[in-house]
Amino acid sequence: MQQELSYNEYAKEAVEILSKGAFLTTAANGAQNTMTIAWGSIGYIWQRPVFMVMVRPSRHSYQMLEASGEFTVSLPLKDMKEALAVCGSKSGRELDKFAAAGLKAAPSRNVAAPIIEGCGLHYECRVVFKQTMDPAHLDPSIAAQKYASGDFHTLYFGEILACYKDA
Repeated sequence: MQQELSYNEYAKEAVEILSKGAFLTTAANGAQNTMTIAWGSIGYIWQRPVFMVMVRPSRHSYQMLEASGEFTVSLPLKDMKEALAVCGSKSGRELDKFAAAGLKAAPSRNVAAPIIEGCGLHYECRVVFKQTMDPAHLDPSIAAQKYASGDFHTLYFGEILACYKDA
């Protein structure tokens, strides 16, 4: 059972949880993958609720997100540090992260990407805009600290199609 929520009902809590780790899940070409994220934002742009996530082109999820244009974000309302560590340190190209992390994918309501069952708080999103970061427009101290390898993120702005909490 799930409780339908307004996109901003748990926005403050969601951003706090996100800073400690959440699951970004994608599905494309008959496969699914999840990765740990800790950066993003929830807002209101273009007269619609939006969840902005950042994914580096080197990540397996990047190719899947590019192919599907959809994603879910599942924010843990309980301790899932071990699963977040697995999903943040292993590649879905090499193993099934759901199995390795002891996670179960569950169908979402509006997109092909699944949610993480029992995680707690879920956002389903459809990409409405994306932009690759331009290093020329980034504070040099951030570039030096976070992008020494030159693997700059692509920002995905996903319209929030559904937001709900596990009951």
